[in-house]
Amino acid sequence: MYALSTLAVILFLTVLAPLIVILYFITKWKQTREISGDDERMLEDLWTLSQRLEERIETLERILDDDSTTHRRQ
Repeated sequence: MYALSTLAVILFLTVLAPLIVILYFITKWKQTREISGDDERMLEDLWTLSQRLEERIETLERILDDDSTTHRRQ
């Protein structure tokens, strides 16, 4: 009886436990590959901000072009 329980423990520790750990981390890895709702909102906010900044830069360049044509050479 003692030998059977020892064999069962050894079998669990060498085969089943590593398999369970590997499957657990594969599941976690697949979950983290997807973007969360908060991350998606943050990306949308960053996209909007970058568009606004691009418009501001274009406006400043137009103002500088109208004001002085030599600013691009500097």
